[in-house]
Amino acid sequence: MFDTHIDVRSPDLAPCGSPDHEDCGLRMILDRLGEQWTVMTLAELATGPRRYRELERALQGISQRMMTLTLRRLERDGHVLRHVEPTIPPSVTYELSPLGQSFASQVAALVAWSRQSKTQIEAARTAFDAKPRQT
Repeated sequence: MFDTHIDVRSPDLAPCGSPDHEDCGLRMILDRLGEQWTVMTLAELATGPRRYRELERALQGISQRMMTLTLRRLERDGHVLRHVEPTIPPSVTYELSPLGQSFASQVAALVAWSRQSKTQIEAARTAFDAKPRQT
């Protein structure tokens, strides 16, 4: 190790799915977080129940198909509850389940960290890009 090396290892952060470690479900969560609209949908629903059209207007740029897929995936994972009112046409409302509220609070911490770290990340990228490439 170098003199400037800082040990950033966390005893609580162990690799999931390796032969000597059980699958803790991290890949499942990362799959959901890796989807473009998941975090934005969680953020919209964190303010309270929303009707489908309200969500669609709030998530500018999302297609109807992608919105339906995102909501279905979040519902399948237990993060979102879907309520259908038997009106004509049916009125559909979505809200976060207790599991979804817990997930949203964890995502909020990641969003806060990204806001705090944005400048440092951009500076690191600029410094990296300025270095001559070694072949």
